[in-house]
Amino acid sequence: MASRLDIPLHEVQRRFNLDNPWWRAGQGIDTQEEAWPRRAYFEPFAHLALQTSVKRAVVLIGPRRVGKTVMLKHLVARLLGTSGVVGTQVLYVSLDTPLYSGRSLESLVQQFIELQAHPPGQPLWVMFDEVQYLKDWEVHLKSLVDSYPHIRFLASGSAAAALRMKSRESGAGRFTEFILPPLTFAEYLQFAGLESSLITERPESNAQPGAYHAPDIDGLNLEFVNYLNYGGFPEAVMNPAVRANPARFLRQDIVDKVMLKDLPSLYGIGDTQELNRFFNVLAFNTGNEVSLEELSKHAGITKARLADYLEYMEAAYLIRRVQRIDDNARRLLRARTFKVYLTNPSMRAALFGMVTASDEAMDRLAETAVWSQWLHSAAMSSALHYARWREGRQDLEVDLVALDPSTQKPSFAVEVKWTDRTPQALGELRGLHTLALKHPLSRTPLVTTRSYSGRATLDGMAIDFMPVALYCYTIARQVLVS
Repeated sequence: MASRLDIPLHEVQRRFNLDNPWWRAGQGIDTQEEAWPRRAYFEPFAHLALQTSVKRAVVLIGPRRVGKTVMLKHLVARLLGTSGVVGTQVLYVSLDTPLYSGRSLESLVQQFIELQAHPPGQPLWVMFDEVQYLKDWEVHLKSLVDSYPHIRFLASGSAAAALRMKSRESGAGRFTEFILPPLTFAEYLQFAGLESSLITERPESNAQPGAYHAPDIDGLNLEFVNYLNYGGFPEAVMNPAVRANPARFLRQDIVDKVMLKDLPSLYGIGDTQELNRFFNVLAFNTGNEVSLEELSKHAGITKARLADYLEYMEAAYLIRRVQRIDDNARRLLRARTFKVYLTNPSMRAALFGMVTASDEAMDRLAETAVWSQWLHSAAMSSALHYARWREGRQDLEVDLVALDPSTQKPSFAVEVKWTDRTPQALGELRGLHTLALKHPLSRTPLVTTRSYSGRATLDGMAIDFMPVALYCYTIARQVLVS
């Protein structure tokens, strides 16, 4: 029996009508959302979603503010525009809406069917946005897939690996996951409408390294700094108000919702302030080498709990831990140190304020940006390490070393710099030089710079130089087409 305190059904139906404007003849998705550029991931996502012969729900997973909701809306536009679907056949529900609190997924589906008077077996599309707000969502969604074979179910959620874990445990054979990372630098330039003016393709006969050229490297560097400050978030790129003050608009979603709500609720974390303080330490020191002992001493948290926190943050696609190898390309069995990178360099600015090109943090942020581009390729990112070893009295290091998956030997190596001084100070590249001497690389060793492109020779070994902004663009283009 319904209580007089229950939210009446007609209010739910009113919200349905508000969130699904395409139910009205001649209307589609919001005009501002329609005008957004499509993510590079949209076509493969749409291809997967449109495979209705496969009776599975598609679960769109990614960190907050990377455009999952807009991608669902763009799919609605595709359905209405080219797939011959009638607007009333598509239901979009955002489960963070208080109006839906306490209602089951099946009750929402039934209300949709009854409201639109759909006959049994009518092909329908149902999209559940922010699905993590429903307890045991994976059990309910699996049941819907089994009970309504004529309905294509799609869901999105923000606590990435926790959602993956639950979908694999309870949705085996019923869910297909699709990961949506933050914007690459190439996508940022496209969203900002600057790609064609700042990037040109390099002729194959040109002796300079790389497939792309930056005719205005100062302009590209200006946008690279903007990318570090807010460019990982599509909303910040497209909305001038968010772009002007990313800390004000984005910090709440990173801290209040992820650190203080999503992760604690998913993993039963009691001390949310402790978790938040620890994430702040990691975010501020992105790109630095750390150890559990050092972090434990600094934060006053046990190593066991820190290890759990690191796992949770990596699960939610907030950070990525990178393991160390030595000059022989061997991982240390008892490695005490590792590097931690933000998966989205813009999170640092959202937490601590925007940086300038001369900020002392630029070296580490540039390195973070390089890693964040490679994270768009699961196979490639799993092959990447950093190298550090001791030779005599000197510690030598290489920022990025890729190991060939078949031989576990280095295939390429990169030293990331945000300076044009290095080509005149080749002696500082001893680590890169030593590693390349020991292991024949499939690519010429590369050092990034601020603006210089070219090639130098160190003791008979060729070393390429490329601006780090151009290198990030090149990586993004490589992983997005692969």
